[in-house]
Amino acid sequence: MAASNPTVAVITPAFAAMGTLVTTVRSVLAQTYPHWELVIVSDDGVDYLRFLAEHGMADSRIGQLSSGKVGGGASAARNLALDAITAPYAAILDADDRLKPQKLERAVAALEHHGIVTTALDVMDEQFNHLRDVAAGPDRELTPGAHKWVNVSMDSMVVWDRAKADARYDLTMSNMTDLELLLQLYRTVPASFHLGTPLHDYIKRAGSMSNGEKTAAGMVASKTTLLQRLGSGYYPLAPGGVEGMAEFLAVSLEAEKHYTAALAAQPGLLFEDHLEPRLEAKKQAAP
Repeated sequence: MAASNPTVAVITPAFAAMGTLVTTVRSVLAQTYPHWELVIVSDDGVDYLRFLAEHGMADSRIGQLSSGKVGGGASAARNLALDAITAPYAAILDADDRLKPQKLERAVAALEHHGIVTTALDVMDEQFNHLRDVAAGPDRELTPGAHKWVNVSMDSMVVWDRAKADARYDLTMSNMTDLELLLQLYRTVPASFHLGTPLHDYIKRAGSMSNGEKTAAGMVASKTTLLQRLGSGYYPLAPGGVEGMAEFLAVSLEAEKHYTAALAAQPGLLFEDHLEPRLEAKKQAAP
């Protein structure tokens, strides 16, 4: 049984983040659930606590760690925080994304009965204009095999109970590290609970890892690695989990082959909009 009012450690790696971090931190300060700690991991030597204080956001719940590097990478920075925190619950928040005000409150309520909680995404551009929702719909339990067929993009909206599942980011992978972490968590938790209300603002940036033209090779390599690991039994998932996740990755890899051409024909096309019709066609073709 989790303690009443358990603390959620929100982990935010920060590299050259002064242009976005104020908005990100404001979204944490606005949470309806007050029992959180924000762990900013400076990956560029910047004193972000001082920076935030200069913007009127000094708060005892905000702390900072230093990676001791410049550009050591988000995965290493997150692992540093995961090794340091003592809070029973953990959440990930990138330094250019935002939480809706009820994100932590609703996640904590769901974690009373589930080890992993995910939420729908509000996908936005850099000016916070709404582009589309991802995984919006009813609240429901999702097996590992069903997860990606609902949450077709970014898995850093996850919140988890560290007593039931724990993991560290894979430093050998350049992309898809959020999904790889989730697969590790699924090793000890057979199903997650999905909140279908968009509670996490996922900002699509022109040069971001999930949107830049130069990342296609990295995405393909990482998806291929995950597919190989699933086939080797590296992730001991609940029944159907390996098959469902592998099938999703196979469809996604096929979509990657055609995304560059599709983007040229339709500038601004989101990969989610390119992928979802293929997933739907695969579902319709299933016996």
